[in-house]
Amino acid sequence: MKKNKVFQFAAIGLASIALLTGCNSGASADKDSGDGEKVRTVKVAYDQASKPISYIDDSGNPTGYDVEVMKLVDELLPDYQFEYVGTTSDDLLIGVEQGKYQVGVKNAFFTQERTEKFIFPKEFLGLSSAGLVLRKEDEGVKTLADFAKKGYSLAPIAANNAQYTIIDEYNTTNPDNKVKLEAGDAFTVDVVQWVNEGRVDGGVMIEGPFKQQVLAEDGPYYNLKDEVVYNEFAVIKTWPLFNKKEQEFADAYDKAIAQIKEQKKTNELSTEFYGRDLFEVLENVNR
Repeated sequence: MKKNKVFQFAAIGLASIALLTGCNSGASADKDSGDGEKVRTVKVAYDQASKPISYIDDSGNPTGYDVEVMKLVDELLPDYQFEYVGTTSDDLLIGVEQGKYQVGVKNAFFTQERTEKFIFPKEFLGLSSAGLVLRKEDEGVKTLADFAKKGYSLAPIAANNAQYTIIDEYNTTNPDNKVKLEAGDAFTVDVVQWVNEGRVDGGVMIEGPFKQQVLAEDGPYYNLKDEVVYNEFAVIKTWPLFNKKEQEFADAYDKAIAQIKEQKKTNELSTEFYGRDLFEVLENVNR
């Protein structure tokens, strides 16, 4: 009799362990919203080192233009709960493609090559200023055409970086005045440092990070604020990248972001994080 009770307790213990193991296996599960509706948790990856686009604030919370817009999207999607995962740009691309994350935000530009790996929704997320970082004495170089005409050298850009595509597109349409374009090994290089050291004549950079690195008093290159300049050559639409199996999620995002734009909340966030309302020049944006 005593043996039977021991076996019973052992069986109950094993069953409990199995149940706990199942609960902590890492498998995603839908939650009940409280009114009988299922709420799906989705992972939103963001580049955590791309201030002011997406980063971790001093309190350890995800923020930045891309992240804050996605938070507004989340508020309008009761069937979804967003879980933000800070990571690197490379891991974000690989993770979204493989389904580790359902969507990723990283100031991503549209490229035809990326449509083979990701879903681009109908509605873009924001706008980004792209420009040339140059030494002060070259501040008269305002466009890619100016840069190419001088035969200047450009900091290398990884072939899978959409900035490479932007320069390549310019070269395709301007075969007689091409920018010297070199594919780099790393996704990004320290453009400000390369230009300041004279390793190259210029480099492509996004305005937000340039301001944070050079113009902000706590920026790592604030001491170079009078030595280097940023000359914008384009304002470009940016997009969230959805996993290929997430068309329904992408459609839901489209409805939400359209409402957010109509309410001018994206304009407000652009001003807050970039110091300017880039949506004011939207009608002149060609890409």
